[in-house]
Amino acid sequence: MKELLYAITAGLVDDKDAIKITEDEPDAEGVIVFHLSVAPDDMGRVIGKQGRNAKALRTIMRAGATKRDLKVSVVID
Repeated sequence: MKELLYAITAGLVDDKDAIKITEDEPDAEGVIVFHLSVAPDDMGRVIGKQGRNAKALRTIMRAGATKRDLKVSVVID
């Protein structure tokens, strides 16, 4: 799942070296939280107009997780 998040994010940003993804352990409900941070200049590209890119990114991650019987959440820092 971490690789999927990186691949999607790398396509959106200019500074691929600044992409940092950390993964939390599953919580009580089994949800794995991914924390995504990018360069400040690329933050707007990841979030998108009115949050459309961020929403699409989260939707893709949830769909991929469902195929693996996981629950995920993406937090953009």
